[in-house]
Amino acid sequence: MSIVLTDLVKRYAGEAVVDNVSLEVRDGEFFVLLGESGSGKSTILRMIAGLAVPDEGSIVLNGRDVTRLPPQNRNTGFVFQNYSLFRHMTVAENVEFGLRVHKVPRAERAAKRDDLLALVGLAGFGRRYPRQLSGGQQQRVAVARALAFSPSVLLLDEPFGALDVKIRGQLRRALRRIQKSMKITTILVTHDQEEAFELADRIGVIERGHLLEVAAPAELYRAPKSELVASFVGDANLVATPSAGGKISIGELEIPLPDEAGARERAGSWAVLFRPEDLVAAASREALAAPVLGEGTVEDIREKGASRQLLVRLDPLTGVWPLKREYGEAGLALLVLLPSEREASVPAIGQKTWVGARDYHLLPRLPWRLLLLVDDTARSAYAAALCEKVAVTAGARLTVLGGAGQETSPPVVKLRESLPASDLRISLAEGGLTQRALAELERVGYDLVFLPGAFGSEQERLRGGRKGKADERVESGEIAVQCPVPMLVAQGEPRETRRVLLCTAAGEPGKLDVLLGAQLARSLGARVTLLHVEHADPRWGPPPEEGPGETTATRRARAWIERHLEQGLRTLRGQGVVAESRIRYGEPLSEILAEVTEGDHDMIVVGAHRERTYLDAPERDLVAGLVHRADRPVLIVKGKVER
Repeated sequence: MSIVLTDLVKRYAGEAVVDNVSLEVRDGEFFVLLGESGSGKSTILRMIAGLAVPDEGSIVLNGRDVTRLPPQNRNTGFVFQNYSLFRHMTVAENVEFGLRVHKVPRAERAAKRDDLLALVGLAGFGRRYPRQLSGGQQQRVAVARALAFSPSVLLLDEPFGALDVKIRGQLRRALRRIQKSMKITTILVTHDQEEAFELADRIGVIERGHLLEVAAPAELYRAPKSELVASFVGDANLVATPSAGGKISIGELEIPLPDEAGARERAGSWAVLFRPEDLVAAASREALAAPVLGEGTVEDIREKGASRQLLVRLDPLTGVWPLKREYGEAGLALLVLLPSEREASVPAIGQKTWVGARDYHLLPRLPWRLLLLVDDTARSAYAAALCEKVAVTAGARLTVLGGAGQETSPPVVKLRESLPASDLRISLAEGGLTQRALAELERVGYDLVFLPGAFGSEQERLRGGRKGKADERVESGEIAVQCPVPMLVAQGEPRETRRVLLCTAAGEPGKLDVLLGAQLARSLGARVTLLHVEHADPRWGPPPEEGPGETTATRRARAWIERHLEQGLRTLRGQGVVAESRIRYGEPLSEILAEVTEGDHDMIVVGAHRERTYLDAPERDLVAGLVHRADRPVLIVKGKVER
């Protein structure tokens, strides 16, 4: 039986946990949905079974629309992770339960029961109770019960998750044998990649309710179509580098761009995937029988039975940076898989080694998604100019929202001239610009929003004497409060962005500020000053100088701040950004504004990570006060650290 899902959507508390999923599972196929916890995979399975009703979309089983049918009318078998056996029934009674409900004659039930118990390797266990069985045996009973009334589809919701490794392997082999012998269409959901690759004919990778990619296991591993899938499936070394002259270069490795690459791809940066087994290591450059990537230091060695996995940190490579960088990392960390029998050639931890690449997979970078809001204020032109530079440099895709009268405005005309039509979407309509912007932010996952103007009273002042409808102007303060992603507020006199002041607190949220600030500074070609302001209590007087008079607590705090800044500088420099750091003492807002003036900075980056931020109340919030008082563009970083 084939299964066809079309534009499936399921929401809980207004949030889409399954978002526009379309999928076709072939007749007799073993299909695996692979994703992390909370990705929506189990919800899809429950909708197919009829245990949950989709808010949108359709479910078709063997040509019959079953979207609104109850579970008993779908002819599906379901196996839960926690077995869900009836504890008061014997194994035989559990297996027969569905047959008894369907009023199947006793003799036929007994014959079916015995056949299924033999099939799952439990012949002779019929009189036992679930409490007398191991976890693996209980799950076998659950599979037999699901197959008892000959369903057309078998659905398995992480059935082996609670079992130990050895039992899981045995059950996987048994399940694959049963599925092949019965030729039953099967969908299994799991977060276990080994399980998915061992069982599946095809795998669908799901993340945050979106089906990212569907392919056979080998194709998914060797030639994924996106960075997300490449990094999620298996161990991956993912690096990014810009293209030049129709090729990209990493060390001595030169990779020609594919013939089908478009103009944007040829001008932008690319991701290169090296699986650990694609790389080789040797003590000398001459000993490598592959193009050389560079020299590095072995930081870790892990035994994997027939192979050894090395973690080698290469010296920095110009124009090359890792796509998954830990905060404070320097250089390029690569996993290298070597056969164990080549023991003599494996370097020890701390030794230098050369790394080469025998194979690779090339991927166009996932483009940034930018949202620009334009209205009839003077700040719109500045916001558009900043957005244009980032979009062109980063090869981003841009959506422009504005009022109906903005069609011939200079910002919109210039964007049409400088960006390819395939990367630009312009939506100009009458009224409700702020509400349209908030709805767009809820509908699409943007990476960065560009806002014109300033908040509060200054925005009102800018409106004075201007023509146009009030609801066709951007309420920056209202958007800033509700916006879930980073946003750049364009204010002050337009100027070239050469120096960026990146304000950071020592701690986890401050790391996100540095990571995003590094990406923006690289796109703008700007230098960065990394600033930490330590709030000095006037009751204690000025901060003590280093030396005998410094207390233990002060030394510890100073060391923590300096370590955070040192790691931040390594992160920035690892992204190819020229950077320096500073510590100031005093009231944070005043010290930041003083640093902006003294350092002649052209842009400010600051984080807003609290659960409730008062970006519309400058007297209560540092970020709002900074936006109100600074005469420079301000990038407000919002979001979770793991984003």
